[in-house]
Amino acid sequence: MSKNPKIKKVVIIGSGPIIIGQAAEFDYAGTQACRAIREEGVEVVLINSNPATIMTDKQIADKVYIEPLTVETIKKVIIKEKPDSILPTLGGQNALNLAVELEESGFLKEHNVTMIGTSADTIRMAEDRELFKEAMERIHQPCAESEIAEDLDRALQVAERIGYPVVVRPAYTLGGSGGGIAYDREHLLSIASLGLHRSRVHQVLIERCISGWKEIEYEVMRDKNGNCITVCNMENFDPVGVHTGDSIVVAPCQTLADKETQMLRSAALDIITELGVEGGCNVQFALNPNSFEYCVIEVNPRVSRSSALASKATGYPIAKVASKIALGYTLDEIPNAITKKTYACFEPTLDYCVVKIPKWPFDKFQNAKRLLGTQMKATGEVMGIAPNFEGALMKSVRCLEVNMMSLIDKNLKGLSDDAIGERLHVVDDRRLFVLAEALRRGFTAQEIHDITKIDLWFLDKLVSIVNVEKALATEELDRALLLKAKDYGFLDETVAELSGKSVEEIRRLEDEWNIRPVYKMVDTCAAEFDAATPYYYSSYGTENESVCQTDRKKVLVIGSGPIRIGQGIEFDFCSVHSVWALRDLGYETIIMNNNPETVSTDFDIADKLYFEPLTPEDVLHVVQLEKPDGAVVQFGGQTAIKLAGAIEKWEFRFWEPLLTASTPQRTVNVSTRF
Repeated sequence: MSKNPKIKKVVIIGSGPIIIGQAAEFDYAGTQACRAIREEGVEVVLINSNPATIMTDKQIADKVYIEPLTVETIKKVIIKEKPDSILPTLGGQNALNLAVELEESGFLKEHNVTMIGTSADTIRMAEDRELFKEAMERIHQPCAESEIAEDLDRALQVAERIGYPVVVRPAYTLGGSGGGIAYDREHLLSIASLGLHRSRVHQVLIERCISGWKEIEYEVMRDKNGNCITVCNMENFDPVGVHTGDSIVVAPCQTLADKETQMLRSAALDIITELGVEGGCNVQFALNPNSFEYCVIEVNPRVSRSSALASKATGYPIAKVASKIALGYTLDEIPNAITKKTYACFEPTLDYCVVKIPKWPFDKFQNAKRLLGTQMKATGEVMGIAPNFEGALMKSVRCLEVNMMSLIDKNLKGLSDDAIGERLHVVDDRRLFVLAEALRRGFTAQEIHDITKIDLWFLDKLVSIVNVEKALATEELDRALLLKAKDYGFLDETVAELSGKSVEEIRRLEDEWNIRPVYKMVDTCAAEFDAATPYYYSSYGTENESVCQTDRKKVLVIGSGPIRIGQGIEFDFCSVHSVWALRDLGYETIIMNNNPETVSTDFDIADKLYFEPLTPEDVLHVVQLEKPDGAVVQFGGQTAIKLAGAIEKWEFRFWEPLLTASTPQRTVNVSTRF
């Protein structure tokens, strides 16, 4: 093993508070990092200011400093603790910026502290817009025409030369903060002023606007020996112009030809090699939908929100592997924690589809500007996994907890066709539902594509969902139609409403026709190797991969869903502690949640993880399969509490028939406590 023997004590900088553009993804990454480094016998000193996160729990690091994340604070901790290393790439943009400031001031060198993982030079090359542009030119990777501006006069000059609209991209900011698309001089003055203010180095990039191109992301890993892999490729449902954190994202890419996939994969690996990244990295591309022309948008030389999505979508623990690389290990030396047979150098394979939808705060701020652009507004996100895009999308919609279980938004019913047509031009958080309503009104996929630039493949999938809605409303409900509806992610209550039947009737038909979900495993390798860590999603296939034989009593813990205004990371903290306490008591723990950014959805927290929507029907199916002895809802916030009433009813209606003659003494108690 090639672990660096000089590394004995590491400072990890956290990400601070949950804010717009920075949700729980860095709590997940930092927690994985602390646990991975401690596994190697290295002492971990954590600095973070957020008391609601599991990262600042005393079990995670050897020493935890809950202090303001400032240069002065970190200096004091380093002087007191005398670490030999600092790891800055797991705590978001704030941690990255603080570490670079410490390095540039000479403080780290003065105190013999080495920045491990990705170096300060690499961070500067990726974050400084001018250095990044020069690096891309050296390896002949195309960037959109652009120039650096360090004051407003220069920004105006560049914009006049390139021509409006232009994209403003500040250096060293998170979530597109301070950036945007400027359509004229006044707009540019407003955006660039903010961007220059937010940038750590008072620098913005003024870039040719390529709105309407496809946006593609590659999550990549590289070690000190130059071994590189792509963990996951992802495609934005929304074209370039909407920040990826505010876009629906699909993994793996669905609309690319093999030539395009390989072209961008090779580019991503060339880019991280040139930058000298050691660990995880996110590379974003814009791809011309009408040719093979592409541009490099940017590179995050750290874990990001996309990293959390890629990690949970594939089962590949990106932050854990990146931390091992920071200690000196190479990809071929790090075991795959899911299979325990392969190594981290094996690229994950997905035999399913993943759809992420952002969670926005507009339900709390009704008068807020809902338009989406290059500056992220989402507070969190949810993720659905299914064998097909339709099912994954519908799962994600009901994960959002916006009182909609399908693509039917009843608030759009009263609008005229002309009004719906106008709404197609508006890029906001409700556009997905407007697209579906337009298709119901007779707009063609081509007409919608011409307006929105959303790829026809995605629009055709929405057509398929709308066609099932129409069939349920107009045709006799037979087994084939009901099975298709379930395969596409329709809940029983939606099928009942559309078909004019009751939920009870639908469930009787499902019993009669043997239409039941089975559960498939997320294993990183498309079942090429057996997985040792049970991590499941529901499907309407034939083979169930979730084995339920155990001698221990089981407890189901309901998670808290997406990060939102009023329900933050504190409930993930509680859920994780609940699981740990129950395991210590000897119970088999089962957790259900749908937030890819959280620690509770890490592969190794509970004995079993079901990555599913938190609705009564979705929970019921897991209950019917697992037959747990109890359910815990008080640690999942309002999301879980709202399920308590439904869960209590199942004690009589759904659970008792599941008891077998061989276990008459077993009492099924589904309640908020034992």
